[in-house]
Amino acid sequence: MDMMSFAVVIAAAQIGAGLGLLNGVATAMGQGNVVATAMQAVARQPEAKSSITGTMFLGLAMCETSGIYGLLIAIIMLFANPMVDIFLQYAAK
Repeated sequence: MDMMSFAVVIAAAQIGAGLGLLNGVATAMGQGNVVATAMQAVARQPEAKSSITGTMFLGLAMCETSGIYGLLIAIIMLFANPMVDIFLQYAAK
């Protein structure tokens, strides 16, 4: 087995995990935008506060699932990467 090839596979997994974690940054920016827009809407129409707040929390939940999926993919890439096992089986032949 060539150690350089194995190092490239591991490095690709680390880069993929890093890209998956960048999803968290985008999620935080999106959630900030949702809250800022909801605050502006409440400032314009205070009587619709309950409707706006409920819709805001639904939107925040939808945004947060994207961040959780990114974290899940990063954890899989770091600790349970199936490509490493496939590479090791291929290299053993």
